[in-house]
Amino acid sequence: MGGHGHAHDSVKIPSPDSYKIEDYPMAVKFQERLAKEGLKDPWLRNELWRLHPKFKTKGQRAMMLCFRGWKLGVPAFLITIGIEEFLRQGKKDQHGHDSHH
Repeated sequence: MGGHGHAHDSVKIPSPDSYKIEDYPMAVKFQERLAKEGLKDPWLRNELWRLHPKFKTKGQRAMMLCFRGWKLGVPAFLITIGIEEFLRQGKKDQHGHDSHH
């Protein structure tokens, strides 16, 4: 697991010790709802990094994933279409459609 030398291996999730539940109102509300039911989530602090603004919301992360590469992909696509059309022009001139029926 992990350590394969891929670019995504450079992402470092900070230690859960660096986060406090009290700093995240959403986590405090969740903890209070659990307490009303007589429950406790011992792993809650480990998930707080997901709520940090630096890591964005789930929707923002999904949008980043979907649109990653568009800045290079769209121009590359348009250039490819332009080249194909240019090369196709030469073939159109050579192969006219004569209607000898």
